[in-house]
Amino acid sequence: MKFKRRRRAAFDESSAASDMAFLLIIYFIVIAGFNVNKGFLMNLPAKDSTRLIQKDDLLRFEMDGDGSLLFQNEVRDIAFAKQHISSAVSGNPNIALILTIDGKAPWQRVVSFVELAEDLKIDSFSFTIKRESP
Repeated sequence: MKFKRRRRAAFDESSAASDMAFLLIIYFIVIAGFNVNKGFLMNLPAKDSTRLIQKDDLLRFEMDGDGSLLFQNEVRDIAFAKQHISSAVSGNPNIALILTIDGKAPWQRVVSFVELAEDLKIDSFSFTIKRESP
């Protein structure tokens, strides 16, 4: 007795393609659940806390439109900022760091400064964006 052989179905004709697509979707959903972007994790003060900051405890930096860092109206680099902030914090742990940003500043420079503040463990950090005058 001779058996009749069936022709093997191609990958695109069989249900294997839909099974593979389903498994890939499940795989990417599971992987996406573990790859969470946490952003900047900074400690925020409690809602009810009242913390007074003295004027002498403020350390102000500015960032202009081309990303240059200014301290007391002089252009400085990030290395100067790191050294100056760390020496100020070692002398006074209550330092509050303020960054005023021009709206046209490159955001990577802003992020670098925020990372610097996080690395130096600054407890009080604030930044504002300058509003363009009409």
